[in-house]
Amino acid sequence: MNYLKISIGIFLVLAASRFIPHPPNFTSLIALSFYVPLLLGRKYIISVISAYLLTDLLIGFHSITLFTWGSIGLIGIMTKYFLNSKKQRYFGVLSSTMIFFLISNFGVWFVNNLHGSMNLSLIETYIIAIPFYGNTLLSTIIFSIVIEYLMGLKKVKLFLSKI
Repeated sequence: MNYLKISIGIFLVLAASRFIPHPPNFTSLIALSFYVPLLLGRKYIISVISAYLLTDLLIGFHSITLFTWGSIGLIGIMTKYFLNSKKQRYFGVLSSTMIFFLISNFGVWFVNNLHGSMNLSLIETYIIAIPFYGNTLLSTIIFSIVIEYLMGLKKVKLFLSKI
């Protein structure tokens, strides 16, 4: 039952950040992909991906969906290496933004070349995507600071210890 309640909460936070009008690539997705498995365990990676899938059902799927979901899964798996300190977690979350950028834009390059719609090199694809990375980085930093602040609150620590 707790798993279901927490999964619904994850969905609501992710959906709110995707459906409320926002600048491109300014969502809680990467911060949640990093912190949810870090705080609650790897079994919640599927909850993050499922929440992303459900919001994609409403927003619409795109040609690189599997690459974005794959990057989210990878981010969730790697969180165990960043448990020891706040400094490590911030490094991990910043690394997560780069992982998402590299994998999702590799997907853009791969899919476009597969269909012959663009003849850009992989490097050109990454260069074109740089302006979008700023919003991804900024939103991830902001959501991570909020999550770190909440982690510092005694009520949140008590809640997490009961799960």
